[in-house]
Amino acid sequence: MQDIYDFKWEDLGDLSAGRPNLGSETSVVAYRLMQYTFKDAFSKVLGKQKTVELFVKAGLLAGQEFCKNVLDTSLPFSKFIAALKEKLILLKIGILMIEKSDEKKLQFVLTVSEDLDCSGLPIFGESVCDYDEGFIAGIFEEYTGKKFTAKEVDCWATGDRTCRFEVKPIEDLNGPS
Repeated sequence: MQDIYDFKWEDLGDLSAGRPNLGSETSVVAYRLMQYTFKDAFSKVLGKQKTVELFVKAGLLAGQEFCKNVLDTSLPFSKFIAALKEKLILLKIGILMIEKSDEKKLQFVLTVSEDLDCSGLPIFGESVCDYDEGFIAGIFEEYTGKKFTAKEVDCWATGDRTCRFEVKPIEDLNGPS
């Protein structure tokens, strides 16, 4: 047995064979129970900042793999985004909307409503969608071939009623928006 685990899409298994009666869906409660207990356990060992970094990193990998295995990266941008919106709704992850788009600079502001990670949470006073930041960045990275960052600027857990993300290439982090 190896000391590390390298994720592969195939590791998700054959859900139709493994869950012939229950199927591929589960409840948001089960998802959040896993996510927030992981955050609790990790932060007590690694600290909050390292836990956030790991959730972003895991989300990045998930976004890249999701894009490679679920989306068609050969589509033009508008059709790619339309397909992404459809898949996120189909999989009950959230409802994606693009608020601002500068395709030339690859800078975007997008919202995810009814977000799997936080919609309906109590107000914590800080954003909690670290995994989503990575997931979104991973999708954009895989589609464009460039490194991206997605920063949550509004969150249900801060009192907003939708999650809002600023998405841009990493080389533009210190440049004008």
